[in-house]
Amino acid sequence: MTQTTYKGLPAWTLENNALRVTFLPGYACKMASLISRKTGREFLFQSAQDTLRVPAYGASFADYDSSGFDEVFPSIDACPYPDGSFRGTPIPDHGDIWALPWESVCSPDGKAAKAFVKGPKLPYIFSKTITLKDNAVQLEYCVENTAEEDFKFIWTPHCLLACSPATRLLVPENLKQVMSVEHSTKRLGPWGTLHSYPLTVDVRGLKLDLAATEPRTVRNCEKFYFTEKNTAGWCGIEHTDTGEKLIYNYDADKVPYLGVWKTQGGYRGDYNLALEPCTGVYDDLYVASKIRRAAVIGPKGRYEWTFKMTVE
Repeated sequence: MTQTTYKGLPAWTLENNALRVTFLPGYACKMASLISRKTGREFLFQSAQDTLRVPAYGASFADYDSSGFDEVFPSIDACPYPDGSFRGTPIPDHGDIWALPWESVCSPDGKAAKAFVKGPKLPYIFSKTITLKDNAVQLEYCVENTAEEDFKFIWTPHCLLACSPATRLLVPENLKQVMSVEHSTKRLGPWGTLHSYPLTVDVRGLKLDLAATEPRTVRNCEKFYFTEKNTAGWCGIEHTDTGEKLIYNYDADKVPYLGVWKTQGGYRGDYNLALEPCTGVYDDLYVASKIRRAAVIGPKGRYEWTFKMTVE
């Protein structure tokens, strides 16, 4: 592991013959860059900003750089915690931990890093261990519930990927239907509108391939969830112009749902997409709890899962 700087902030870089991965230990252990050493491709979306600002707790996500891979937990949308002794505790936009200082350490051999953060208002300790294994980044997660009652949460990797019109989504073939949850979409209809996947028709009756990436000039943004659980535990993207792929593998029983975010010039002019395996739906922990689609940890319990990002 090499200590360096990235866009003005202290950084750690893990590197082998296949990959170069850069993390920002002072910015919530954010993964800032994932580069294939064989082709030079940067897989993570990069904004035009030359320097990054570290957010304060409770900040609005939209006020900060949205490049790279942020950990989103224990909710995606701002909402009150749903029940128990902590009922009504406010959870900020995109959750707590993307805008909190973490503790982080390197392994003695420099081949791995571990980072953790304690909830400022809610009873959890969130930790991850990062290693490189050949052409894959492996992240091992653990959430500890420090309370004597159930703790509920949503986690998702807010991992914004660089894309082009040659980029396609890859998902298991049994996932055939999605539900739109983005209010600003101009084509998929209001929240809750169902569509077949990958081929559907938009609100104007025009054919639409939801697995495709459109040019930035269409200026739209979309968010949808597959209505069935992703029991296969994988998803990914392919850059069809070069044949390069980025595949996610994870524990399907612990991370059963799959969302997709696309901004094709429609949000701040950004151009990226994100595959978002998640422990609960639909973005709001309060809602997820009511419909029994949030992850639950028993009193003083632990919730562990592995998330692997493989470059092919």
